Amino acid sequence: MFRRRRREQQEQAVEEAAAQPVRESGPWDADEPHPDTDRIDLGGLRLPHNPDFDVRLASIGDQHVGVVVLYEESSLQVQALAAPRSTGLWDEVRAKITSQAKTLHEQEGPFGPELFGEIVTEGGPRPARYIGVDGPRWLLLAIVTGRGAVDDTVAAAFVDFLKDVVVVRGEEPMAREEAIPLRRPNDPQAPAEDATAFNPFRRGPEISELR
Repeated sequence: MFRRRRREQQEQAVEEAAAQPVRESGPWDADEPHPDTDRIDLGGLRLPHNPDFDVRLASIGDQHVGVVVLYEESSLQVQALAAPRSTGLWDEVRAKITSQAKTLHEQEGPFGPELFGEIVTEGGPRPARYIGVDGPRWLLLAIVTGRGAVDDTVAAAFVDFLKDVVVVRGEEPMAREEAIPLRRPNDPQAPAEDATAFNPFRRGPEISELR
């Protein structure tokens, strides 16, 4: 009886160890062990809650393809892209970005190589950071513009946010670099809403829509 109990305890310990994250932080794949915390479920992405962030869905036509997070005169654009099973995409995408934006240069960041410099927007040049994280069959691409690209305190809040993102790739066949589709939380059948004027520094609802 004692041997059986010891064996059951060992099996339980193995199961508990298997359920623990093998890395200290994400971004996480939905199929790997990760902290079970309350997140905003957008289908292809599950986002951590931060009451200071204004989170908006970005859409092309009727499809939600990314997220824009507004905080402290900064924006964080997040998009999950389908990637090949064998290799990651970030090296390739990073090379494409630098070939088109000569003002960006490579530097080492919390997730590995990233790009930093200035980009031209409607409001003029703005500092920007391009962050990429390769996962199993996906690439999480994040672009920080504004104060968060140069202010360590604001940047740290964005980095913490990205470290707790969960990517839900799904099993559907997808083209290389195709955006993993998103949906509004708790309403998988909701149609896209009409676009409204977008002011990047104006507070809005927790989840609104940006086209």
